[in-house]
Amino acid sequence: MRRAAIASVSVSLFLLAIKTFAYFASHSVAMLASLADSALDLFTSWMNLIAIRSALTPADAEHRFGHGKAEPLAGLAQGAFICASALFLVIQGISRIMVPEPIDHSIQALIVMCIAIAISIVLIVYQRRVVARTGSVAVEADQTHYFGDLVTNIGVVLALLLSSLLGWTLADPLIAIAVAGIMAYTAFGVGRAAFHQLMDRELPEAERARIARIARSHPAVKNVHDLKTRSAGLSTFIQLHLGLDPNMPLSEAHTISDAVELALLQAYPGADVIIHQDPAGLEPLPDEDAY
Repeated sequence: MRRAAIASVSVSLFLLAIKTFAYFASHSVAMLASLADSALDLFTSWMNLIAIRSALTPADAEHRFGHGKAEPLAGLAQGAFICASALFLVIQGISRIMVPEPIDHSIQALIVMCIAIAISIVLIVYQRRVVARTGSVAVEADQTHYFGDLVTNIGVVLALLLSSLLGWTLADPLIAIAVAGIMAYTAFGVGRAAFHQLMDRELPEAERARIARIARSHPAVKNVHDLKTRSAGLSTFIQLHLGLDPNMPLSEAHTISDAVELALLQAYPGADVIIHQDPAGLEPLPDEDAY
């Protein structure tokens, strides 16, 4: 995760430098859109690096549940900044529609954008591998953002070609506005995922059913109920009640709970698991809480 964040910051710095050159060479508003997005990338990637360093810090006396929520906080901030950048591009695009300007030196700009597209593809592929291994929200948000950048860069190439070769000056601002729409959509997805984590939303129902299935797999478990789950960064938190034989000795109930906890940890490494033992059959179970 740290390497992915450092790679993202490095790529952002390089793309910001070459796109600044390309914008002042071409004066394309679509290129300005891509430049603004790269500047935002640098800020959010740096923020992601800080958030990931914090999220990977072990739990301490003041943060018993760890620092995992640093990741969704960074994701929420990313969503807000992406929206602000999209609004800026819409304003610039409308201004260029009202007062069209020709695009100069499009060849240099095209070369820069092709380099940016190639680098973005490499970074996205690497980030996807990291997300698959870690499930990091911050890296996934950054990957989603760079996928939006890839679409943006392709749009800029199209705008440069249409403007310089066909003389269609409106292509430049119209594509910039379309890119802003893609960025806003991306911001919504990133912000929603971060918000769900900050609000301790339950894991997907398929995961909840899997957890209950693992717990019920022990032959001594009569039922599973009051299941509560949430995630924060890389950490997963699982709480549940096991219905056991009322006549079972406490020591045996404890041994069964340990076995269920071990099975859950094998399926969810590093999870924080809390299990409460209940005497089965003494209280009716609500249908929505019983598994």
